[in-house]
Amino acid sequence: MEKRAGLPDARKRSLLVAGHTNIDRFLRVGRLPSVDRTVPLLGLREALGGTAATIARNAARRGVRTGLLSRVGSEFPPEFRRRLRADGVDLRGLEVVRGARSPTCFILEDGRGSSMTAIFQGPMGDAARARVPQELLKEYSWLHLTTGDPRYQLRLKAAARSLGLRVAVDPAQELHYWWRPGPLRQLLDGAELLFANRSEAARVVSLLGLRRIEQLIDHVPLVVVTLGPRGVVAYHRAGVERLNAAPVRGPHRTTGAGDAFRGGFYAAWFEGAPLRRCLEGGTRAATEWIRRGDPPLGAQKRRG
Repeated sequence: MEKRAGLPDARKRSLLVAGHTNIDRFLRVGRLPSVDRTVPLLGLREALGGTAATIARNAARRGVRTGLLSRVGSEFPPEFRRRLRADGVDLRGLEVVRGARSPTCFILEDGRGSSMTAIFQGPMGDAARARVPQELLKEYSWLHLTTGDPRYQLRLKAAARSLGLRVAVDPAQELHYWWRPGPLRQLLDGAELLFANRSEAARVVSLLGLRRIEQLIDHVPLVVVTLGPRGVVAYHRAGVERLNAAPVRGPHRTTGAGDAFRGGFYAAWFEGAPLRRCLEGGTRAATEWIRRGDPPLGAQKRRG
């Protein structure tokens, strides 16, 4: 599992994922409302979500030694903590901020793949002075930086690089409202992997003043762009790799599918698989997530 880590075997774990752990509140509707319109609510449910938590769970289920670095409030459901542990995620980096409420997403879904989301950031929205867990970082070979206060993400990246960790960056939807050109350049500097969906990749290109996505490899040697039902494309300095997605019919959930892709990608990545197999592993994980959603608490995880 450590062929790509590039670090001594003394490092006990492979992947530390830093970002959101959310309470997701899903609101099911027949169609998404237009501006100033109301639609009937057909159902609602609460689930464990967040970019970092979903990536970590999907990687750990597939045998990657994975940890979570995140901040939640004191009301964070004990069942969600049990789910993370059941999936094999190291929770020593999950900080409970007393007096705060956990990050929460409110997600309208129409059952056909379209959704609208609003997020309450909670303690992830003001983490500039949060503690950087140096001792925990020392146990890992890779750090995956996803959503959260850019100031904290940059502090984490600097600490990780100083300790010899390799870094993947994945600012996700926060590229559209939180990241600016200067900090984004700092985030990309020295990173080895950039993950994004199509709109996020276009936003990076715009913020950096580039003309084409292909130019991103001048900043990061491997750029993986998920394209939803059109599959995935990876840009690297030896060329371009494309892979089609498997068709999914009938009602399904897409929230979290991109994060599931990342977990599946990492399972192959840490086995030292070639890039195409990593993309295939990510695509299978995303398809499984879309078709089945979250497995029941205590479901048997698959070992790599």
